[in-house]
Amino acid sequence: MTYVRPKFRHPALPQNKLGYTMAYYEGALSTLCAGCGHDSISAGIVQAAFEMNVEPHKLAKLSGIGCSSKTPTYFLSNSHGFNSVHGRMPSVATGANLANRDLIYFGVSGDGDTASIGMGQFVHVIRRNLNMVYIVMNNGCYGLTKGQDSATADAGSKSKSGHVNLFENIDLASLAIELGASFVAQSFSGDKTQMVPLIKAAMAHPGFAFINVISPCVTFNNNPGSTKSYDYVREHIEATGTIDFVPEKDEITTEYDEGTVKGVRLHDGSMLQLNKISKEWDPEDRLSAMTAMKNAAIRNEILTGLLYINQESPNLHTLINTTNKPLNSLDKDTLCPGNAVLQKINEGLR
Repeated sequence: MTYVRPKFRHPALPQNKLGYTMAYYEGALSTLCAGCGHDSISAGIVQAAFEMNVEPHKLAKLSGIGCSSKTPTYFLSNSHGFNSVHGRMPSVATGANLANRDLIYFGVSGDGDTASIGMGQFVHVIRRNLNMVYIVMNNGCYGLTKGQDSATADAGSKSKSGHVNLFENIDLASLAIELGASFVAQSFSGDKTQMVPLIKAAMAHPGFAFINVISPCVTFNNNPGSTKSYDYVREHIEATGTIDFVPEKDEITTEYDEGTVKGVRLHDGSMLQLNKISKEWDPEDRLSAMTAMKNAAIRNEILTGLLYINQESPNLHTLINTTNKPLNSLDKDTLCPGNAVLQKINEGLR
């Protein structure tokens, strides 16, 4: 068996505005279990980057440890990449972002990597509003160590071994909203139609963009009784509305059959169109979003779609007033302006 992707592609494959085919955004063949939801997310990332006309060398993908953190190998092979230690991806992303603010930063993590060992890192990258996309591939179990319940496993959920989880779960999407994340969405790996526009909107958002994707583990957590299985999610999913990401200056052709349309203009001028199904839910109202999440949980529903967005929240570079020029491109004279400037700074500290 080979894990090398064939190089031949049909010469008539569609190209984006940069002249690249989707194949240019792919990675190595996946070695994950056949049917793993993580592969669907990887495919969604490939499609989003292709449709957003992203120059691959202007994107950096980062991950920690776990099945999910292997996936950057399977997409955007022409982009920068760094696989960090368990739970520490946000620190590496922060350092890289401060060094070069001009790249798109794409963090991939799992429910163990984020909700357990990396929880402290997750909390602080949110409060700093780092300009990055942070995707959690959430399957409620530790796939690399034979399927033990993770911190996101729901109370009462049954594992493949028959064990019933006794503990309350950590709801990462609700937590992100409460901690002040400026973009929070939730999706299902089996719903590419919803997931791809969310990824595109997250990439256009000027701040911390969090997407929690329910991604069933077909080997250890796709059994009857599991609340992270394909059957359970499909039976309990409730979408906030029909979502379509509309790039700037492109004609809007999306049609909505029912409900009202709410247009959310992103920082770069692009639009996110939302077909609202509930008058009580407003994606720009933090309290409304939190209430919608709590009500869905009471009904045993998994609320998906764009849950919350705040376009006025300043990102980390604005908060600490960094230079507009990437730090890694500053020359010696700028970094070391001389003794006179140093003395002036010292005088201001007295």
